[in-house]
Amino acid sequence: MSITTEMSKDTKFEIFNQISTYDHEQVLFCQDQATNLKAIIAIHNTTLGPGLGGTRMYNYKNDSDALTDVLRLSRGMTYKAAITGLNLGGAKAVIMGDPSALKSEALMRKFGRFIKNLNGKYITAEDVGTTTKDMEYISMETKYVVGLPEVRGGGGDPSPVTAYGVYLGMKASAKKAYGSESLEGKKILVEGIGKVGSHLVELIHKEGAKIFIADISESSLHTISKKYDATIVDLNNVPDADIDIYAPCALGASLNDNTIPRLKCNIVAGAANNQLANEERDGNALRDRGILYAPDYLINAGGLVNVYTEYNGYNKELALSTAENIYDTTIRIIEKAQKDSISTYLAANIIAEERINQIGKVKSTY
Repeated sequence: MSITTEMSKDTKFEIFNQISTYDHEQVLFCQDQATNLKAIIAIHNTTLGPGLGGTRMYNYKNDSDALTDVLRLSRGMTYKAAITGLNLGGAKAVIMGDPSALKSEALMRKFGRFIKNLNGKYITAEDVGTTTKDMEYISMETKYVVGLPEVRGGGGDPSPVTAYGVYLGMKASAKKAYGSESLEGKKILVEGIGKVGSHLVELIHKEGAKIFIADISESSLHTISKKYDATIVDLNNVPDADIDIYAPCALGASLNDNTIPRLKCNIVAGAANNQLANEERDGNALRDRGILYAPDYLINAGGLVNVYTEYNGYNKELALSTAENIYDTTIRIIEKAQKDSISTYLAANIIAEERINQIGKVKSTY
């Protein structure tokens, strides 16, 4: 679907202004009345390879929120692939609607046809609101999909590898903040105990951390609390919690001008995408408060590593060993930030952009 005359002239310019803000290569608006599909595919940068990023299904308040989300998420995927050393570009997709009410085989297969028409420029995977089963439906229409069930030769649920990468980034941050990577006895609050958050809780529990949890799901809270002897914290009180490490693992923008001044932790290291509501402002605010921030798109890259491994022929041991690079890269970013007196987020961006620019120059000589 193109941007048609149904949109006002001002709306068109607003959309192109948003796209140019993050310097995207291509944004595709998809709709199908028969299945009630409304989706956006955003391809940010393909210098390093095809854009790979999951499809998120969420009941956005309006189209503008959906566009903003997919633009930020796809840009994050570019940096995530670059900083992790993968030969991938950045892309993402969002489907607008309540997955529990709107999702169907027909909708997913129709969406798969839109992906097919991009001829490999975009490769999708599961994300918030989608599952490996949904990826199976999409794969009926296109080969440009990963995150398939293990019985189909895929890597299955990528959340364990994602959690492992976050865990390693957290340990690297602890090494720089406390002089030891051990998490034993550390008070760690995991906000969001879904697929990734629950795996992260398991990992830090094995190391003897004192665990605090927050989530919108009461049943999940009680299950995890009982299993790992975790203390439940009300979501409204998360920024005020007396903890050592804060691990945001739900939706983004939890680090903002309201929450950062209230934080009592030494480290922020979590799985959520786009944790900084405003990258420059909030990255600097954390630095100025002496709070060590592990850039989200680096330490949550384990899921991308997992599906990238699947794209090249899945090997779980290879996925885990590749994810282990997150530890050393986190150390490198923190040291650069300290040396240059900049935020860790900016340090990560600089390192990622250097790789993109270097490979771009190589390709331009072909």
